[in-house]
Amino acid sequence: MQIELRQIGKKFNSEWIFRKLDYLFEAQKTTAILGRNGSGKSTLLQVIAGSMSPNAGTAVYTLSGKPVAEESVYRYLVLVAPYQQLIEEFTLNEMINFHFSFKSYLQGFNRPKLIDLMQLAGNRDKPLLQFSSGMKQRVKLALALCSEVPLILLDEPTMNLDKGGMTWYFQLMDDLGKNRTTIICTNQQETEAPFAHSILTIEQFRQ
Repeated sequence: MQIELRQIGKKFNSEWIFRKLDYLFEAQKTTAILGRNGSGKSTLLQVIAGSMSPNAGTAVYTLSGKPVAEESVYRYLVLVAPYQQLIEEFTLNEMINFHFSFKSYLQGFNRPKLIDLMQLAGNRDKPLLQFSSGMKQRVKLALALCSEVPLILLDEPTMNLDKGGMTWYFQLMDDLGKNRTTIICTNQQETEAPFAHSILTIEQFRQ
């Protein structure tokens, strides 16, 4: 999926978070959105996802040369973010079943293979409430990357991951993140998105 932002702007009350932002997210490429905490990275990601409306400008979505209506873009994406919560009363099995009642599995995957990928086979019947923060992050990332969608949105994807989890994340991105449009919000590109093809620095558009 290709996404073109045209003079996009977002403000809260009278303060512009970013403004006059023009950018082209190329199809099947990875872009890192860089900026310090509070700079507007997460806000921009929510605008791209269609869950937040801009105060100025437009976003144009194109998939295989055909336009995608802004109100329909949610069907083509997955989002992983700190503010996105899992349903903690669900077991791991139930969470997977729930997620894939809305999305399709990436080719070659099913629930058992997904649980093996998460390295959580011994926890399939345990409520997510009992998972550590790192285990929950693995669940979020694996659900996203194993969904058959052309657009992947990640906000601070390595949050709560230990050294082993970081290695797992990089392998996951290498194996499953290719040939899809991926946008990663981070303030530490070298540890979360060193493989990015391009960089958007959000502070350039704070006016």
